[in-house]
Amino acid sequence: MYGDQETIRKILTELGDTWAVVGLSSNRARAAYGVAEVLQRFGKRVVPVHPKAETVHGEQGYASLSDIPFDVDVVDVFVNSELAGAVADEALAKGAKAVWFQLGVVDEAAYARVRDAGLEMVMDRCPAIEIPRLNS
Repeated sequence: MYGDQETIRKILTELGDTWAVVGLSSNRARAAYGVAEVLQRFGKRVVPVHPKAETVHGEQGYASLSDIPFDVDVVDVFVNSELAGAVADEALAKGAKAVWFQLGVVDEAAYARVRDAGLEMVMDRCPAIEIPRLNS
């Protein structure tokens, strides 16, 4: 299990409300679009990170994490597992407090690097599923 309930709760309630969502575009058919909408509904600021740097859900997009000109609390990763490790390393360089790999995104080496660096991390889970459970 890559993210116990305490870690999930901590990321969702204590570490801050600015979430960079890597892989978020204006494509409504993609899971990232709906998950970002749920995060916003629960009070999170969602910052799209996508090569197209599109504005999504009213938030300016950026081509990469390093292009974001302000601090990011959590990096939510919607890319293929093969690309996720590089995004985790970018999150470390950006100074994020936590990294969240979405359902189906698994990179055990990246998970170990992030945890060894002292950050919280959840892998192969979805915050849009977890966040409503916090109040139930």
